[in-house]
Amino acid sequence: MDGESYLIESGEPIMQFEYQNPTRLVFGAGSLPRLGEMAGQYGKRALLVTGGGSVKRIGTFDRALKSLKDAGISVFECEGVEPNPRISSVKRGAAIARANECDLVVALGGGSTMDAAKVIAAAVLYDGDPWDMIFHGQAAPHIPTQALPMIAVPTLAATGSEMNCSAVISNEETKEKSFVSANCLYPKVALLDPELTVSVPKDQTAYGVCDLMTHITESYFNGVGDTPIQDRFAEGVILTAMEYGPKAIANGNDLNARAQIQWAATVALNGWINSGSGGAGYPVHMIEHTVSAYHDITHGAGLAIINPAWMRFAAQINPSKFVQFAERIFGFSANSPDDIECALAGIDRFESFLKSIGCPTHLSEMGIDAQLIETYAKETLRIIHDENGRLPALPPMTEADIVSVLRAAA
Repeated sequence: MDGESYLIESGEPIMQFEYQNPTRLVFGAGSLPRLGEMAGQYGKRALLVTGGGSVKRIGTFDRALKSLKDAGISVFECEGVEPNPRISSVKRGAAIARANECDLVVALGGGSTMDAAKVIAAAVLYDGDPWDMIFHGQAAPHIPTQALPMIAVPTLAATGSEMNCSAVISNEETKEKSFVSANCLYPKVALLDPELTVSVPKDQTAYGVCDLMTHITESYFNGVGDTPIQDRFAEGVILTAMEYGPKAIANGNDLNARAQIQWAATVALNGWINSGSGGAGYPVHMIEHTVSAYHDITHGAGLAIINPAWMRFAAQINPSKFVQFAERIFGFSANSPDDIECALAGIDRFESFLKSIGCPTHLSEMGIDAQLIETYAKETLRIIHDENGRLPALPPMTEADIVSVLRAAA
């Protein structure tokens, strides 16, 4: 084999991929006291990054602080990271870390806290503007190559940020929300204690379930080639989320349900499920980033609104994968591999599930009207587009396509 592309009879490429995830995963109820043990392997002066204050109200912060201090680690706090983390918070955190000569960053909170902590860890070692690291309309002028070691302790099952090398950051002044992805941003350790998620409110639990499922469907429907093993992995996680998500919402103290959802969220975005799929893009996330940049809505809620509308659009062009989804997830029987009615019925059932757990499925439910839909489309394409000016996806999306999806979601 000479390294060229090899084709099967259908003309589709045979899978060729590499996979590596350097994050050490520590999973289990009651594992938070091990934080100091884990952190002590990487530093002695930790910046502890937290969000809006819930970790303090329920005692999680004090328990984490005790574990760190018992391990001989000095702790300096960066609190108040927003639900859509802002670049101003990144700058503030980096300044605190520099002033106190921190050699380690610990994130204690949800996906926003972890994303901010990742970029803070890189910003400490960068003399320029941290917004340089964020992809916004052109290649980021500075893709980070070094960062302080970071430990992620998620308190919400949703984004999967604890075991990947990406982060999403908002610029409140320019109303931009975009991403950075670099190998140095992988957490050294992801410490997952499902006990930390039992106090999460019903609505945030539901949004987290939607978030993790959207991570799966984005790679599932935008993948290329024949990937039967990855498809079955994806379908298994979706079915798990649909089984245990409602249990966790109905009874927040159901620790087993919480554990299953937390593991599903991590697996959904640690790179394993979409390995080999050659994903064409993440259109739902990219469109949602623009909408939430303007309106500061919860990410999972925005995904619940946009994903079904995008699915109906994409199914018209690529029905076979949506037919497979309808058959394997909801038990429908298709008349043919391209049975669009079956595909749409599966999407309807998926949307009904999101409604049943309390997610919004239209922009109007969040108080957002249709006035800025064209602006959202233009901004999405300004931030990310292919060589033809379209949003990378299967199929690629023009400005008119994005507008049509958003109007359907209005």
